[in-house]
Amino acid sequence: QVHVVESGGGLVQAGGSLRLSCAASGTIVRNNYMDWYRQAPGKQREFVASILSVGVTNYADSVKGRFTISRGDAETTGYLQMNSLKPEDTGVYYCHIRQFGIDYWGKGTLVTVSS
Repeated sequence: QVHVVESGGGLVQAGGSLRLSCAASGTIVRNNYMDWYRQAPGKQREFVASILSVGVTNYADSVKGRFTISRGDAETTGYLQMNSLKPEDTGVYYCHIRQFGIDYWGKGTLVTVSS
């Protein structure tokens, strides 16, 4: 069983920065992807970024150059550094881990970017 908890959301003005954290507990297999998704009000959940290990990352086009995903050495923690935030980045951000064919999601952390 894996438990995922996100933190770090909040209210920020456009152009500002936030750093989200993801903490995973339980039996975590190394070399798994850790992903970030977000869901804006009234929209479907969308992919933001993923990381397998240092140097193996992937980003949605909408966040490339502004967001940076990273991971702790133990691979049980992950981070999403968000810079140059825009109002369209507003939404609930979820951390996701897929392990042995099972998807684990946190409850999300709300990011609100004011214009």
